[in-house]
Amino acid sequence: MLTDLPNMLTLSRIAAIPLLVVLVAIGSPLADLLAALLFVAAGITDWLDGRLARSRRQLSDLGRMLDPIADKLLVGATLMLLVGFHRLTAYGIYPAIVIMLREILVSGLREYLAGIKVG
Repeated sequence: MLTDLPNMLTLSRIAAIPLLVVLVAIGSPLADLLAALLFVAAGITDWLDGRLARSRRQLSDLGRMLDPIADKLLVGATLMLLVGFHRLTAYGIYPAIVIMLREILVSGLREYLAGIKVG
């Protein structure tokens, strides 16, 4: 299960986070471009892992659990990096906070509804 391609793609998103941190910390235009490309590539793997899992019939409980975690880690880390390294203006912090609160709320609601067997 862990070695299925869709799960490996999901894990690659998590593994990309430390590299993303390093690239943003470097702060050069080339490093910023590479960080942006890495984020886009991670977004593509998010789309691709679900598509592959369905087409190959490799749907798994691990994948269902891991995929949203990887998404939240990637988005959360990226937002924290942008705020922490002052890449967002002062007003840019507010949308970042709203996005993170939304992620937490949706995750909490999903867990709650799964616990009471809705959906």
